[in-house]
Amino acid sequence: PCACTAIIRPELGSSTSFGRYSMPDDSVRIKVAGENALIVYLGNTLSSTVAGRVKQMTQQLSECLADQLVDLVPSYASILVIYRSDRISTDELRKHIEEIGKAASEPMTTEAGRLVTLPVWYGAEAGPDLKALAESNGLTPDEVVQRHHALEYRVYAIGFAPGFAYLGEVDEAIARPRLATPRQHVPTGSVGIADRQTAVYPAESPGGWNLIGRCPVRIFDPMAAVPMPMAVGDRIQFEPISRTDYLELGGTP
Repeated sequence: PCACTAIIRPELGSSTSFGRYSMPDDSVRIKVAGENALIVYLGNTLSSTVAGRVKQMTQQLSECLADQLVDLVPSYASILVIYRSDRISTDELRKHIEEIGKAASEPMTTEAGRLVTLPVWYGAEAGPDLKALAESNGLTPDEVVQRHHALEYRVYAIGFAPGFAYLGEVDEAIARPRLATPRQHVPTGSVGIADRQTAVYPAESPGGWNLIGRCPVRIFDPMAAVPMPMAVGDRIQFEPISRTDYLELGGTP
């Protein structure tokens, strides 16, 4: 049996079964996701508490079952566990996950995650949607900027494109739906808002988020030992910088 311990007790558990494998309301819930994959559910809502559970459980599974796993893919409130079926059976994996979830007797402590500071050049030139977002929400552009960088954000999930981290949650006063017509080209490093989430585009791509600034930090480098400066569960703080600082830090015009 795995010696690692964690306590997983989602606050919003229900009696609903998530597939063939299910667990008690006060623990994790498991669903078969393929011949060699399970999904482990840790909550039903998007929140920093659930994100903390996802981060902690991912670490526990990695430490306990490294040789039996192909990959762990954390998301908003769940973890996709892809395993080596030649090394561990579905039932054995389920038992390990149950042991990790039930081993301790105290409520799980949510890890704070690393704090990562990202510089942002805000303004109309860097963020072509800043003015429209401000006007639609009854604010000035400066007020949008102030509200955006005043909060710490949790990395809830990574997806859409390599290195694209979904961060939440922005101040409700600056939330705005995605653009009705997405842009064909969003510049690398663009900082955007979509509903209550914010993100930095790691590379040039199509996108429909409301752009309010640019970040000079390279968010995804597949050749680096650590491809991203952040992971699910980490905290992000944005720091306003000038255009000059943006260019000196390696940002593209």
